[in-house]
Amino acid sequence: MLASYFFYGYWDWSFCLLLLFNAVVSYIGGLLLERSESESQRRWTLGIVVAIDLLLLGYFKYTGFFFESLQELFYSLGLERELPILEIILPVGISFFTFQSISYIVDVKNRQIQACRSFVDLALYISFFPQLVAGPIVRAAHFIPQLDRRPVLTRRMMAKGLFLILIGLFKKMVLANYLATLYVDEIFLAPEFASSLELVLAIYGYAGQIYCDFSGYSDIAIGVAALLGYHFKRNFNQPYRAVSLREFWQRWHISLSQWLRDYLYIPLGGSRHGTILTYRNLFITMFLGGIWHGAAMTFVIWGVIHGLALILERVSGFGRWTGNGRLNRLVGILVTFHVVCLAWIFFRSPSLSLALDYLAAIGKGTSEITLLTPFVAGLILLCAVGQFVPSRSYERCQVALSRTGLAGMTFFFTLGLLFIQWVSPSGTAPFIYFQF
Repeated sequence: MLASYFFYGYWDWSFCLLLLFNAVVSYIGGLLLERSESESQRRWTLGIVVAIDLLLLGYFKYTGFFFESLQELFYSLGLERELPILEIILPVGISFFTFQSISYIVDVKNRQIQACRSFVDLALYISFFPQLVAGPIVRAAHFIPQLDRRPVLTRRMMAKGLFLILIGLFKKMVLANYLATLYVDEIFLAPEFASSLELVLAIYGYAGQIYCDFSGYSDIAIGVAALLGYHFKRNFNQPYRAVSLREFWQRWHISLSQWLRDYLYIPLGGSRHGTILTYRNLFITMFLGGIWHGAAMTFVIWGVIHGLALILERVSGFGRWTGNGRLNRLVGILVTFHVVCLAWIFFRSPSLSLALDYLAAIGKGTSEITLLTPFVAGLILLCAVGQFVPSRSYERCQVALSRTGLAGMTFFFTLGLLFIQWVSPSGTAPFIYFQF
């Protein structure tokens, strides 16, 4: 726990107090829920703890957006009114550790787990440094029981950790960084000067970049946890081979998808109360998922696109149709991928106007290719091929690495680190999901 707080405080020690306050509230709330016999009192306790978590998240994440929107409203009404400019620093990872604390307190209330008696264990669960700043979102029922037994670093766990760290570093430092610096950032900076082909390929490039960036972090986090003797579930599973949007969300950021399903979609009613309410619940879930990513219209539209696409899939039966036959699956993969890419334009663009400009530029782009190179095209192709390798390739590589013994694992890990350092560009951009 102290190591995790040191890790988080190395960026800004004052936010360790926020992390500690979150743990204290969750710890006290969990004990109160377990000791309470009255269902009414349990609901009130749950509501207060969740409200505190969401108020803190809302203050840090959405206050600035609220004041900016209010000022724009005043201007549109002809009221020249200057509102105070608040410089609020967003604590890294606040969304992730807030979601973990909410999942803990809800599970205690629903009697799916017992309240944690050890404050240190609960504080470690909320602050565990490998996944603290960008996930994956870990459930208390999965992690806290692992703290009750002595962690054992087996050869298989060591091989798993070393392999995932290497593959995560390669995804981030090589694939994601080259795609961003050599191509994607330049195209999105001035889309009006790019050709239509370059604009479309830049969307494909960003799809590869954000996948390699985020899944790379998840791989590193899961790998570091494995080296400490703890098991985390997989957070990405080749999402761009999905034949439907529903399957995409079963493969992309799995821990968030399952959190939204279990703590938002199902409590809203899920698919238990008829077709119309099911569509409503789907839309609300994806809409709020968009707002979770950021207080901007671009993220709202990103969520709306996914919400409407999921509804259209159910209405049309598209997901059932693409599950039968190779040709149908191919059509499903292509359609799903391009819907996801359409949404990525809004997710990547710094403003709504720039996103609309990007879409307009695709239709009237020039034919001259200036930034696209064979190297960039090769990176995009490599990202695409990686989505269709055998699904258990990671596990097979980990088994093969474990068979080399301690000396072999040390050799291959060191060789991999040196290779990544050699081929990666100088400097490393922050992980994209640090901002959430």
